[in-house]
Amino acid sequence: MGESEAAVGRTTVRSSSLTLPVAPVGPENPLPPLFPLDEAHTLEEGERAALPSSMARQVGYEPLRSVLPTRVLDGYGRDRSPCAVGTLVIESDRLRATVLPGFGGRVYSLHHKPTGRELLYANPVFQPADFALNGAWFSGGIEWNIGATGHTTFSCAPVHAAVVPAPDGGEMLRLWEWERLRDTPFQVDLWLPEGSDFLHVGARIRNPHDRTVPVYWWSNIAVPEDERTRVLVPAEETWHFGYERSLRRIPVPHWRDADRSYPLRSEFPADFFYEVPTEARKWIASLDGDGRGLVQTSTDLLRGRKLFVWGHGPGGRRWQRWLTEPGTPGYAEIQAGLARTQLEHVPLEAGDEFAWLEAYGPLDADAATVHGDDWGAARAEVEERLEAALPRVDVEAAYAAWRPYADTDPAGPLLATGSGWGALEVARGGHRLPGTPFPAELLGEEQQPWLQLLETGRLPGEVRAAPGRGSPDGDPDAPERDGTPPGATLVSAAWRDQLECAPSGPVTDYHLGIAQWHAGDHAQAVRSWERSCAAAESPWALRCLAVADAYDAAAGLHPQRAADRFLAAVALVADGPALAALVREAVPVLLAADRPADARAVLDRLPDEERARGRCRLLHARVLVAEGDVAGARAVFTEGGGFEVDDLREGDEVLNETWKAITDDPIPDRYEFRMRPAQGPSGT
Repeated sequence: MGESEAAVGRTTVRSSSLTLPVAPVGPENPLPPLFPLDEAHTLEEGERAALPSSMARQVGYEPLRSVLPTRVLDGYGRDRSPCAVGTLVIESDRLRATVLPGFGGRVYSLHHKPTGRELLYANPVFQPADFALNGAWFSGGIEWNIGATGHTTFSCAPVHAAVVPAPDGGEMLRLWEWERLRDTPFQVDLWLPEGSDFLHVGARIRNPHDRTVPVYWWSNIAVPEDERTRVLVPAEETWHFGYERSLRRIPVPHWRDADRSYPLRSEFPADFFYEVPTEARKWIASLDGDGRGLVQTSTDLLRGRKLFVWGHGPGGRRWQRWLTEPGTPGYAEIQAGLARTQLEHVPLEAGDEFAWLEAYGPLDADAATVHGDDWGAARAEVEERLEAALPRVDVEAAYAAWRPYADTDPAGPLLATGSGWGALEVARGGHRLPGTPFPAELLGEEQQPWLQLLETGRLPGEVRAAPGRGSPDGDPDAPERDGTPPGATLVSAAWRDQLECAPSGPVTDYHLGIAQWHAGDHAQAVRSWERSCAAAESPWALRCLAVADAYDAAAGLHPQRAADRFLAAVALVADGPALAALVREAVPVLLAADRPADARAVLDRLPDEERARGRCRLLHARVLVAEGDVAGARAVFTEGGGFEVDDLREGDEVLNETWKAITDDPIPDRYEFRMRPAQGPSGT
């Protein structure tokens, strides 16, 4: 395993590795995401108006305009091979927690040594799927979801990690990074108090700015699931969210002739956001048929509790097989968050912070009571066992003991390294963040252009502009442009100001347009991209203009201009990931403009290996439908074993829609990913 011990004390922290069948995440999509990926957890205005006022305000508060400045991860496939995954192991005489610092600091496994029980659902494979805000995500363990509604952009990204002193004198593992969607640094501290059966987690989100920022946090815990699994929580009502995008208050546990506290008694995937009384202790537990399982509890700031179920219907079961190995046990998710529901964002005032403590551990309760018909008695049994195992006052005391240690800077070397974006933000803003250092040494190649902009007022290698924006002359020091897409764009108001003050040039105006688009100033963005193209035509600015036209085309404007610009952009790119990404965007726009011949032509630009991928085969079927070749489209679905769309988005029904355009026959099971009924309400 190649372990190296990093600390010795009441708890040991060591570097190790875990070998799993792995489907590599692959490269970032080089095209900036001008829109958020489709997020299922949204409500129409009429639905929101019916909610309690405080919830309605937070549901409508600062939704994402895009996942910028991050990039989309969609370069993965479904071919897996054994691979060593780096881990950090926290171990005491009672528990062993295995953490994945390269994947958001997820707790992959929590093993209770006295009983030999694994308390989490530890996925036996690493298989990315399109569930995160920026694409790639995988199931299992405990993930720390920060940023905005959905799975964090850190799902498949590294975080910084180091050892710091724990409140009991032992060792504590600190994880930290800069969350880029909301520009908020965060930390997660994990330790195992001596003699305790509970993993303690201190978490903190800070707002170093002079403005209020929207904040989101849900700790997402995957737990084993079977017919006898029951999830218990101190609530008598819950907000049910189904994938037809409705939110309704229903009783707990019985609704529509089924006990919904058993995950497999729902047919379709659904969320249950529980109404936990303000004065109640905050906890949630998942227990098996013998009354054994995992319980999570926290200080009161983490007020929300949730159960997510895949259900027993064909779509949910298909997703379960898709995310893991066929034949392995299923899982459900129990969660804890800052708000009542995951549709809400919470304001964090300037210079303030949110901090709380969570605890995770085993629970044994009387099975007959836990699974009895008396919901109140079942809840009381779990709460009494929890109080005996970890009293509420002890959780509050542990939080108070941890707080002075939260500001302690790591003294030793980093055990894992995240990105350099936090260091860049500290360089720009001069932020002081005790406990979570972002030193200049962390700055990397991606940050260098922006560091130069900060220090010199211009991006490197840019064509110099003569007086007046948009009239550049040659820059003898500029590198030859080789068709590689420009790097990442920073889009916050502070960086947008930097770009607006910089001399005009094709690359600067390209980045400025992206920042303006992200800010909602679409007209100025289009002007910046047009100025970029006038100075030096590039497929990247053309593609942005095409996306803007396609956005207008949804309202009946410019569908042909969008198609023309996509064709022009594709023609300027020879090959590689950028061409594949452009083609995947261009084909639906060309079909919407009723130009199937052009759609076929751009698909034919791709190499055979790319065209064999599931997404391109689906696009091919859609082109055939548009050409009137229904038999040919059906053959794409049925011949040679069919295909798999590696990056199928959560809740996306494009497979069902395409199949329906081909035939009235039932869709084959392998393509059934629908997360809601074809008609009628979900959750039945």
